[in-house]
Amino acid sequence: MKTVITYGTFDLLHYGHVLLLKRARALGDRLIVGLSTDEFNEKEKGKHTYIPYEQRKELLCELKSVDLVIPETTWEQKAEDIVKYNADIFVMGDDWKGKFDFLSELGVEVVYLPRTPEISSSTIKAGMGDHN
Repeated sequence: MKTVITYGTFDLLHYGHVLLLKRARALGDRLIVGLSTDEFNEKEKGKHTYIPYEQRKELLCELKSVDLVIPETTWEQKAEDIVKYNADIFVMGDDWKGKFDFLSELGVEVVYLPRTPEISSSTIKAGMGDHN
């Protein structure tokens, strides 16, 4: 069984998120999503989330491509989770290209998937008057 793991905020869940998660899941047999907590987003990413963590988690859990959602509370946690969940493939959007290559030292394949160009949470928030 191949385990794929990915991370993100997934605020204002949209079609681009769904496509990314479907493509990630297609790489293996099980998809684990590390969902950034509200606190992690505020303190470390400098982002405000519109939808609280528990509601974002519930939305992700309803997607058939997602098998497990875990809280992401630190940047360093990724390496720990790869070992803990015996992940085979680590996936991120290609806007992170090269930033997580070091994780391959843990024996995981690092894959950067293309994002859906016509949609992003940032453009949605900008349209709502939030430039954060």
